[in-house]
Amino acid sequence: MRRTKLSIKNDKFLINGSLIYSQIENSNPNAWGLLMNARFIQGVFDDKADRARFNRYGKVFDPEQNTNDLIEALSKWYQFGLRGFTVGFQGGGPCFTIDNYKIKNNPFSSDGNEIDSDYLRRMEKIIRAADEIGMVVILSFLYGAQARFLKDDIAIMNGVKKASNWLRDMKFTNVIIEIANEHDVDDFKIHPIVHKVEGVVDLIRIAKRESDGIPVGCSGTGGYFSEKIASESDVILIHGNGQTRQQFYNLVQKAKHITPVRPIVCTEDSQALSQLGVVSRMQISWGYYNNMTKQEPPVNWNITPGEDLFFAYRMAEIIGIQTDEIPFEDQLYLQGLEPDMTYEKKRWIRLASLYPEQIDYVDFYRDGEYFATAYDDPFMIYFKANWLQEAVTGIEAEEEWKAEIYLKNGEKLLKINSPLS
Repeated sequence: MRRTKLSIKNDKFLINGSLIYSQIENSNPNAWGLLMNARFIQGVFDDKADRARFNRYGKVFDPEQNTNDLIEALSKWYQFGLRGFTVGFQGGGPCFTIDNYKIKNNPFSSDGNEIDSDYLRRMEKIIRAADEIGMVVILSFLYGAQARFLKDDIAIMNGVKKASNWLRDMKFTNVIIEIANEHDVDDFKIHPIVHKVEGVVDLIRIAKRESDGIPVGCSGTGGYFSEKIASESDVILIHGNGQTRQQFYNLVQKAKHITPVRPIVCTEDSQALSQLGVVSRMQISWGYYNNMTKQEPPVNWNITPGEDLFFAYRMAEIIGIQTDEIPFEDQLYLQGLEPDMTYEKKRWIRLASLYPEQIDYVDFYRDGEYFATAYDDPFMIYFKANWLQEAVTGIEAEEEWKAEIYLKNGEKLLKINSPLS
């Protein structure tokens, strides 16, 4: 018997008949019915092309250990209010390090009629563990670069049917289906049924029918919105990555105009915590997306220092969950300089902040010499978008990095990272 039964009433989520978060003492009523979530897309990841290349970050990659580590970390995230997370059958891109077109992380047969039993077993473990703790799995079927292993549109339809039938037969009650991650990306052009709106609508209908009524949606790229897809979906899935707060607000407004109303869930944004101001006012569910800490295998699924921890605290704050206070001096963190977080002598350095809204800009210094300035949250060196940055190369162990933080109130703070060991 399942312990976690998800249901939908208008634009709210319920678990076992009660609005999510309503059972938490002194919680914020404006958060009741939301599904705060995170992108844990690599939960069943493997690389059949070359698994050994993911022996890095001080770890040896093993797909079974990767899944087990995620399961073990869920209770920690739950305490801060996380009630949903996205896992993908075809994973996601380790966007900073390895070309996804060189990776084979695909459980579907070329005709879509079979799914690798190892992937199904790992996915089952994750969904069951989430069910035990009271969490919802947003299960993404297709990912752009990996969909190339399905030979045609018929294979795509077969794969959607097969995965939906598996969920039905397992009698899971804590799952939301995402047909594809960002269906409008160029990677899906080889499969018009995924890339075109009309095809996605057909796939949503197939998944609803073949899963026996599990809620279904489909996401697009950051800022993208399709009225036809949203109207066909049980849950409107949006992405906020690359969007300013105003642009994200505008996107949410489009979703809120769909009638009849239904839940709006951002399943992927960034580690830009200033977006949470829009989320709390608009009363929608938000998805934390951090490629470096949560999408580069082997993943450390724990709440790691800096961005992960600050998101957890901000999420708890929105929900009304009581937490210990983080001392002021610990509300800033130089991210990306941890000893093992390096790849080919590259590092992705940024200034994480519990309240980035307070910061005007950040100056970075390398061994005492000015190096770069960051103006936008998250405060990255070589900022490209709020979820993407270029690497700093050639960093030696004895280097010292310093961030001078200029607050909007005129104050100046300093954060120094000791030489790497």
